[in-house]
Amino acid sequence: MADKPLVWVGTSLEDLRQFPEAARRQAGFDLRRVQAGLDPTDWKPMASVGLGVREIRLEVGTAHRVFYVAKFAEAIYVLHGFEKRTRQTTSQDLEMGKRRYRELLAWRREQKEGK
Repeated sequence: MADKPLVWVGTSLEDLRQFPEAARRQAGFDLRRVQAGLDPTDWKPMASVGLGVREIRLEVGTAHRVFYVAKFAEAIYVLHGFEKRTRQTTSQDLEMGKRRYRELLAWRREQKEGK
């Protein structure tokens, strides 16, 4: 089975590029695992962001998170990457993930309808 491609939604690629090197390396390793059909090393479901959204949890000095969706056959969509500074995920980061998830669903619907 071929690996699923990664599709970066919004500024998610630029967001990840701002992570410290160790966090970038771990995020890349975990996204590679997801592409191969495996689970990341540390993750949790994020149903509050959207159905099928997961969060990769990176703890390399500082905490970093990556929201992604792998449930679609054609690709893995990376929605958002951010540094987590508090125990609870900020409403701003949750809203960013939700907005990008809604945009992704709308875009997929348009593609299906041939627009």
